[in-house]
Order: sequence, then C-alpha cells, then structure tokens
Amino acid sequence: MGGRLLPVAEKAISARIMPKNANPLVVIAAYDQLCTFEFGCAFEVFGLSRPEMGPGWYRCMTAAVEPGPIRGAGGLTVNSDGGLELFDQADTIVIPGWRGPGAAAPEPLLEALRKAHAKGVRLVSICGGAFVLAQTGLLSGRRATTHWHHAARLASAYPEIDVEPHSLYVDEGDILTSAGSAAGLDLCIHVVRKDFGAKAANSVARRLVVAAHREGGQMQFIERPVAGRGATRLSALLDAIRRDLAQQWSVQRMAEEACVSVRSLHRHSREATGVAPGEWLQNERLARSRELLEETSLPVSVIAMHVGLGSAANFRHHFRTSVGLSPTAYRSRFRSADGEQQSRASN
Repeated sequence: MGGRLLPVAEKAISARIMPKNANPLVVIAAYDQLCTFEFGCAFEVFGLSRPEMGPGWYRCMTAAVEPGPIRGAGGLTVNSDGGLELFDQADTIVIPGWRGPGAAAPEPLLEALRKAHAKGVRLVSICGGAFVLAQTGLLSGRRATTHWHHAARLASAYPEIDVEPHSLYVDEGDILTSAGSAAGLDLCIHVVRKDFGAKAANSVARRLVVAAHREGGQMQFIERPVAGRGATRLSALLDAIRRDLAQQWSVQRMAEEACVSVRSLHRHSREATGVAPGEWLQNERLARSRELLEETSLPVSVIAMHVGLGSAANFRHHFRTSVGLSPTAYRSRFRSADGEQQSRASN
C-alpha cells in the first residue's frame, strides 16, 4: 500500500538486554550534602521497578562514597546499599552533582572511578558531578559539559577539557556528562535509548511526562518563551511536519507555512525548541527512523523515503553520524517483539 505510513500501535514493551550483561547494574554515588534532585533523576530512571520492560531491565544500587551520614537538601537522609566496593560490580556509575564546584572529592572516590573506568565501566555525571570526573583526570582531552552557571569555572580550572557550556549533555561513549537539574533526566533517558532503544526510552519519558528526546547539543536554556499567536502558529507547523516528514521541508517552505520570515522562523524555532529549524527537522526525521527500525520490517530504503532523508545511502550516512550504528546494526540490536513478528509474517 502506498501513501503515508500509518503510525505503529503502542503495545507492551519487551526490553532488550545489553549485549554483554543481563540486568545491567547502575550504581549511583551518594555523598553528604547530596544534590537530591540530581540523585532523584538517576534513581527515577534506573531505580524504579518497570515490569512492562521485561526481565532484562536495570538493577540499581546506591553507593556511599565515604563513611558517615548521607544528608541532602531539606533534611532528607539516604541509606546506601554499600560503599565504593559496589563500583567493582557496576556496568554504569552515576555521579549526581557534587557539594560544590570548588569542593575536593575524596581520593578513594577518585581512585575507585579510575579503576572502574579502566575495567570498562561507563561513567555518567549530572551537573556538578563533572567536577568530580575532572578531578580523576579522565576528562582530559575530552568534551564535557556541566551547569551553564559553572561551565566557565570548569573550563578555567581544567583547560585540558573541551567544555561545551551550552550543551544539554555530551556523550563521549564511555563517559557522559550533563548540564544541571532537568538535563540530568535528558541524559538518563539518552542512556536508556542507547541500551534498550527508542521505544523503551519513549516509554520511560511518558511515565515521567517529559520530552522523549532532546538532543545533547540542544541549548541548556531557552531565553524567552514564544508568546501568544506566535507559539500557536509554530506549534501547528511543527505538528504538521511531524505528520508528514516525507515532504521536502525547506526552511523557506517552513517559514511560508508559518506565515513568518525566515529570520523570524529561526528566532521562534530557537525559542520554542532550542535549535534552528533545520536541525530540529533532522532530529525529528532520525527519531522517527529509529522507531521504524525497531517496530517494523520496512526496508532501509523505504524508511529513508518515509522520513524524508531521500536515498538509502544518504539515510545511512546521517543515521550512523547521529547514532553511531548503521541502520541495520541498530535494527538488529533493538528490534522489538512486534517488529520480529511483522518480519516473520511478511516472509
């Protein structure tokens, strides 16, 4: 059947298990003067029971980085599952903030992080947690980010780090860093997407009532809200584009559809989405392509056409650049049970 692709029905998710380990263990570091919001972001994503995800979902433990009570803002206290020895068991370690940008991390914590990283453990920091990773020396020569308010200090104190002050999060593969507060949720959901695919990440995002996917390069904050009729006009345009990504949506056409100048479109787009209209469109096309790779058996060439990326070769290039995998490799890793059933039915 030709024409527009019908949306895939939402069904129960059967989560994919990480290739090297079932039930990957996420260990969240806890410390006195704990940044409770950042800690909560990590625990909400990795620590809550999610039976809809199937048997391969994360395990989560809390590790005290030093002896003594773990007190957070507002008098909250946190009980740990153990100490730094838990790092030896971890697949991923999360550093949720830190006491302050100038606060030294205890040497046993730094050494435990270095040791874990050398063994192949993935390290994730939220907000000020980047300062802890910086003290380990593991960020030298790498890109990283932190809360915009502290980015200049991080860059000044550690000139060997390529600090990206405006990014929501930076993914260096084995080390990931995020900006402050809610950007930690974006990074944690990004980790879910890397480990279990877009469908699982979207499910977690819906439970949290947050955006399913914000690109790491998106700006940390939006300077002004889009007001009144302008917001409604742009929202209608973005919804129309999402419904028909196969169309040739040039920036000029987008501006004409929104009844604004190209210059105004760029301004409204950055205010509403944090990125330029062309970048937003590319992100939407790639996000939809991930869903189709997971949930259908459509050939790569057909998916390329449906999401507006033209030829299969062009699609493969942009997909690999964005995701780090070829479309075929991504499908092999993250194909849902529904997609597998569709594939068998079509054979």
